Amino acid sequence: MTFPTPDAPTTPLLSPQYLASLGSLGKLPGLVRQLTTLGGCSRPVRLDGYRTEVDTATGLILRHLDSAKMPAGCLLVHCGNRRTTRCPSCAEVYRQDTYQLITAGLRGGKDVPETVGRHPRVFATFTAPSFGPVHNRPTGSAKPARRCRCGQAHAEDDPRLGSPLAPDRYDYQGAVLWNAHAPALWSRFMLNLRREVARLAGLPQRKLSSVVKVSYAKVAEYQRRGLVHFHAVIRLDGPEGNTSLPPTWATADLLTDAIRAAAARTAVVGPELGGVTPTFEFGSQLDVRPIRSADFDGGTQITERAVAAYIAKYATKGAEGATGTLDRRLRLIGELAQWDIPVHAERMIRTAWALGTRPELADLKLRAWAHMLGFRGHFSTKTRVYSTTLADLRQARADWQRLQAGAPATGPDDTSTLVLSHWAFSGIGLTPELARLAAAVAAPTKRPGVAPDA
Repeated sequence: MTFPTPDAPTTPLLSPQYLASLGSLGKLPGLVRQLTTLGGCSRPVRLDGYRTEVDTATGLILRHLDSAKMPAGCLLVHCGNRRTTRCPSCAEVYRQDTYQLITAGLRGGKDVPETVGRHPRVFATFTAPSFGPVHNRPTGSAKPARRCRCGQAHAEDDPRLGSPLAPDRYDYQGAVLWNAHAPALWSRFMLNLRREVARLAGLPQRKLSSVVKVSYAKVAEYQRRGLVHFHAVIRLDGPEGNTSLPPTWATADLLTDAIRAAAARTAVVGPELGGVTPTFEFGSQLDVRPIRSADFDGGTQITERAVAAYIAKYATKGAEGATGTLDRRLRLIGELAQWDIPVHAERMIRTAWALGTRPELADLKLRAWAHMLGFRGHFSTKTRVYSTTLADLRQARADWQRLQAGAPATGPDDTSTLVLSHWAFSGIGLTPELARLAAAVAAPTKRPGVAPDA
């Protein structure tokens, strides 16, 4: 059986007559079962090879899997892409896993004690500075709606939102370089935050970790103007991390003051360009709110559940969702002609591509990340002690699925079984008729073993 290459024109290889022949040979049920395990993944990875499990005590072969003998002629595994534009099913699993990860760090669960809910924690949003006025929708309850600087009141779906009022005077170079330095800016902020917590507590910096640990989980979100900003849950723990309570002086108010002071003093100096050495800082709009198990007075909700859902939502969205840019890398700048993207996003991409030729910016790899408008950091990050990990959640799901299939669960600590395996990449995606069959037998985003959204 042959498969098309990724993103190439395809021809139906499984005709209705062939499917009927599969049914007459008794192979159709096995093919349906194999496709069902994909749970709606639209671009599964095809692998050729084998896996053999041997009992180390007896030398007996416990299980043997040969891809050539599988109904589809290969092993099909989920693509695991977190972008909703590439694979809605895998992105939904990633969103649900992120929700569970964030929730565990707020109220316990997944091997995190429930006492973590008593730790001081805040929800903070860090924005980017301005690189020129853009079309926007001013906030407020005024009736009629407040107007943009251009004199109009934009609708929420107006494509002009986020684009510069004066494109020729907009600082595209500064915007792209700010995105590129945003990960370093966050790292510098966390260093300054620990220093500020120690200062406010009256402790030497070297002794802070023996009394209090600062943990966080954050995601990066693109604004419509193409610049990233960060949403973060920041928490104060005791010296043992999420299993120990912090001292009584470690309060949400102290953490809030430390965050504001650290953000104000955080700056990253960029490489010299044209005789100018740029400095990158956060924008002036910094929002810090304590997280409570109950609602705020006055009707403002900032609960554990709301924060976890908000962060998880943005964990599966890239620049393409807000700005209309690409969700894949460019090999040549000429490829832009085949994509229908907004002018503002295209200018940022072209700026990143042009800056990628500058030797002093080589470490930023701007051409590789031009489709992300210069940003090359992870969209979802956390400290080790915040909560569980995505890897642990995936292992637990795999063990659950194996148990449902009647096979014993295996994990990294299983030393009684020797696994011999060899897999080779064969391609991505299904044939058109296999894709239609997969869509018919498995509803998207309903993958076995995935807990529903809480």
